[in-house]
Amino acid sequence: MLMLFEAAQFDWVGWILIPLLIFFARVLDVSIGTLRIIYVSRGMQALATFVGFFEALIWLLAIGQIIQDLGNWVSYIAFAAGFSAGNYVGIYLENKLAIGMLCARVISNENTDVLIRELEEQNFGVTQMDAKGKTGKVDLILSVFKRKQLEQFQKLVQEHTPNAFISIEGIQSAREGFIPSARRSVGVGGK
Repeated sequence: MLMLFEAAQFDWVGWILIPLLIFFARVLDVSIGTLRIIYVSRGMQALATFVGFFEALIWLLAIGQIIQDLGNWVSYIAFAAGFSAGNYVGIYLENKLAIGMLCARVISNENTDVLIRELEEQNFGVTQMDAKGKTGKVDLILSVFKRKQLEQFQKLVQEHTPNAFISIEGIQSAREGFIPSARRSVGVGGK
């Protein structure tokens, strides 16, 4: 009988509901924070500013709940777990959104004519140069494309020049030349 009485007195809101809300608030604000950092690094100041407001607001609401009951250790665990989960969710979302542009360099001592033709047919801009590497003459292929196209690009390179060296890096901006799905302009370009 005493156990039933104690169970009836248990504070479900303070020990279960509030920590769950804190957990989900942290997942949300850390996910938004991850995206905000990416927006800043890509030069998207307006979007970074907009999402930063909500990141800070959600964080304040979560920390405010903890301050209201400093003796509730479950809220501390929820806060930390939400931070960890928010990092995972933020990175997952960023990978799905694939915001930004990449610059790829493909270096191959194999014949790259078929690769270049296939890349151009798949709407990739391509610049090809003859170069010299450690083992002699190589082809250097440069291409700028949207991050969403990375898997497609890598698949084409692997299919046509499996031994090629590939380096890929993010770029903050690109203009002129040929950029897929962007407004076409005259500039440097293809082979």
